[in-house]
Amino acid sequence: MSPDKTTMKKRTFLKTAAGLAGLTSVGSACLSTSTGIHHHGVSKASRIKLGVSSYSYWHFREPKTPIETVIDKAAALGLEGVDILHRQMDSEELPYLQKLKRHAFINGIDLIALSIHQDFVDPDKSVRKKNIDHTIRCIQLAHEMGIPCIRLNSGRWNTIRSFDDLMAARGSEPILPGYTETDGFGWCIDSIAECLEQAARHGVLLALENHWGLTRTPEGLLRILNAIESPWLGALLDTGNFLEEPYDKLQQGASRAVFVQAKTYYGGGEWYTLDLDYDRIAGILKDAGFHGYVSIEFEGKANADVGVARSVEVLRSALG
Repeated sequence: MSPDKTTMKKRTFLKTAAGLAGLTSVGSACLSTSTGIHHHGVSKASRIKLGVSSYSYWHFREPKTPIETVIDKAAALGLEGVDILHRQMDSEELPYLQKLKRHAFINGIDLIALSIHQDFVDPDKSVRKKNIDHTIRCIQLAHEMGIPCIRLNSGRWNTIRSFDDLMAARGSEPILPGYTETDGFGWCIDSIAECLEQAARHGVLLALENHWGLTRTPEGLLRILNAIESPWLGALLDTGNFLEEPYDKLQQGASRAVFVQAKTYYGGGEWYTLDLDYDRIAGILKDAGFHGYVSIEFEGKANADVGVARSVEVLRSALG
């Protein structure tokens, strides 16, 4: 799908603005340019830090675990950060946001990411605009909490409505009748571009996850990242979302990663179980020069306290 002149001007402006705003530092293991974030090799020891996603303690089933409780549990485990699931928050009001920031700080915990949900794959421009507005609102929320990164989804065709059915189909679904894959990528690319000015203004990285939909393959993930030249957009690698041949696929996206979510499945997974070799994954991250945060996403049926604690042991051993 060829962008019109307005869209092209918009992208040119965003590239220029993002290049001027720049990243003064994303860690010495990254090279930040106007064409995005690329890791390069370094000789010093790894600086990878380990955190946990609040989702690990709440799999969308009642009762909902408060974010404050997750911060307490992370501190007790000696972790360095908490990745907050937006839908798990009790409020978007400023007093609540500041309460979370204060609670994290006094417990020695960094708030490292805000994992949000949005969907840019929709032929209705008003629906896409609603999702763009939601993303910009979440950029502002992250800024208020001192969070430097938000998780993005590309969105999906939604021709399989039930998530359980989607997982049964291994995350693959038909394209919406009357449209093409190129349409979907165009909507997503233009929607993310709409968010970048606010991302740069607030100092919040957009981390596009290899999730269901357009980014369920490394080719889809990189197609979007390569279409948008900005140091404020990178990849979020989820170790459990490439269901077949995960290591080769993770390797393809590792050089663009600004954040990693590490899935574990003790007690059997909620939808599926992968036997992931974290020593091998740690090697992939090391070879790519990744030195950021890794957030544990425990998605097993075991008791969360048990599952997260075991996950911490495995990840600490692998990451060093």
